[in-house]
Parts: sequence; C-alpha cells; structure tokens
Amino acid sequence: MAAPLYRPALFALDPEKAHRLTIRALSAWGKAGTPFAVRPKAKPVRIAGLDFPNPVGLAAGVDKDAEAIDGFLGLGFGFVEVGTLTPRPQAGNPQPRLFRLIEDEGVVNRMGFNNGGIDAALPRIRAARRKRGILGINVGANKDSTDRVADYATAVAKVAPLADYVTINISSPNTPGLRDLQSQPALGELLAASDDARRGGGERVPLFLKIAPDLDRAGLDVVVRAAIDHGIDALIVSNTTISRPDTLTSANAKETGGLSGKPLAPLARRILSDAVSAMGGQLPIISAGGIDSAAEAQARLDAGASLVQLYSALVYHGPGLAAKIVRGLSR
Repeated sequence: MAAPLYRPALFALDPEKAHRLTIRALSAWGKAGTPFAVRPKAKPVRIAGLDFPNPVGLAAGVDKDAEAIDGFLGLGFGFVEVGTLTPRPQAGNPQPRLFRLIEDEGVVNRMGFNNGGIDAALPRIRAARRKRGILGINVGANKDSTDRVADYATAVAKVAPLADYVTINISSPNTPGLRDLQSQPALGELLAASDDARRGGGERVPLFLKIAPDLDRAGLDVVVRAAIDHGIDALIVSNTTISRPDTLTSANAKETGGLSGKPLAPLARRILSDAVSAMGGQLPIISAGGIDSAAEAQARLDAGASLVQLYSALVYHGPGLAAKIVRGLSR
C-alpha cells in the first residue's frame, strides 16, 4: 500500500516484499496504540446483528495472519477481515506469486492460502484492542486436505469464539478444486457442517459466504438458495476472477492467478446486480472488487450492497483511501 510520495520506492521492491513491509509497519503502529488514528464520522450500518461503524471494510487476503488488526482499524476502516486462515500452516504456491498490473491499476495473485495456521493466529487476535471496529475472520481448507468439509468445520469452530463474524472462503482460484465447493451436493454439506460448528461455542456467530465473480446465473442461484437454506447471514460478492478483460495492457496480465483491482470492477458490478436479483432481499450483500473511490463505493451501495470491501486499490491509492471513501460517502 503506497501513498504517492513513497509509491515509487515501494514499487521498486518485489510486490510480496513490499506487502510484508507494510504489514510490519501497521502491526508496529497497532502495538503502539495507533497514535493519530483516523476516525471518520459516518452513519453506522447494521447487518447480521452487528453494528458496523462505517460501511467500508478491508477484504481478506491483506492481513492473512492477523498481524495488523489494530493498525488497519486505525486507518479508518469500519471492519477488518483477516485471513484466509487454514487449520494447518501452509507455505502457499511457489514465488513469484504476486504481480502488479501498474498500467491497469490491477493485481494478479496466485498466493494459495499462504498462512501460519489458525492456532498461530489466535493469540494475536486475542491481543488486538479492536477499538471501534468489527473483526471478521476468513477461513479456508488446506490444499492437501483429504476432507475439506471437515477443514471448514474445524476452522469455524476454532475462530468463532473470537470473531464478530466468520467468512467461509470457497471462491479462491488458487487452491485446486476449491471452487467446486460452490456446487451441490458439496456446498450443502459444507454449509451444514459450518453451521453446526459456529454454534459449538454457545453464541451463534454470524456466518458469511464469499463467492467467485465467475459464476453464471444458474450457479449463482444454487449458491444463494443454499446460503438461505443453511442460515448464512450475508454474502460477500466477490473474490478475484480467472477471466481477463480485453482492455488489459500490462504484460503481467498474462500471469496465472486471480485478477483484482480496477479491471475487476465491471464484472464485480455485474455479479452484484445478479446477486441482488437472486437474493430478493433475503440476505445482505457485501460488495468487493475494483472499489477505488467514494463514487464507486456509493454506486455499489445504490445497487443493493450493504457494505463494501477494499484491497487492491490500496496499492495504487495509498493507506488513506479508506478514510477518504468514508468521508466521501458521508458527504
């Protein structure tokens, strides 16, 4: 995440190295109590029984290991979603696996759920002060798992006592076969097991489901029906795309992985519209993908989203983007 003044210095670094430096800096700021933290005024949004201080959140994939929760909340985000966390640690895919599409203001990644595992992250989550913000925890299955449904149930049960909400991520394109869980009967089995797991700690933590933007309408209808039937509390629309728009000019657009950032915006708007239509008002929707301004965020809210999430736009517009969008929405 780079502000204009120091973006050239960060862009001179390998993208993953630059990302790690940013996480470390925000982690240190959080441990110091986030002096000079940004608290933009906004009207709270209530969904799934939770009161979000503002409608702008940090998408999963930025703070994979829950190292900088307080730092990101200090930037003005109304909610922060950490992860994706898996039951066991895993290294992810071979490097290089993160690519800037500078000319297109996009990113391609094939990270592969690299994280230190849930057990390593739990102490950091417990230690976070979490002032004036909602914490979501995004969970996934290990790449080499022989029972992915069991992985999700285990993950949900472990993080539920510490999360304001838990997101089931079955839409990453970088774990082979993971997106197959968006189809029946696997989807129903997964959601039923996750629903049972989130109730184990006593309180029923809200459960969100994150889907791919590449679903056709028939596939989306299947997901929506299953989400409603199994008590999912909100839908996150959407993850990265495996498609490539013809408008891309960067050489890195040819890299394998999920595309995010500005080039994803048209597809993200379309899948949001389809999801709103399919949902019929029965569940709230969180829109992600290509949101880089207050105008774009407002368009998603006007189209039926209750909240929005940022990620790749922070690379090009800097860490002040969240507060800028919140202020713009308030005006």
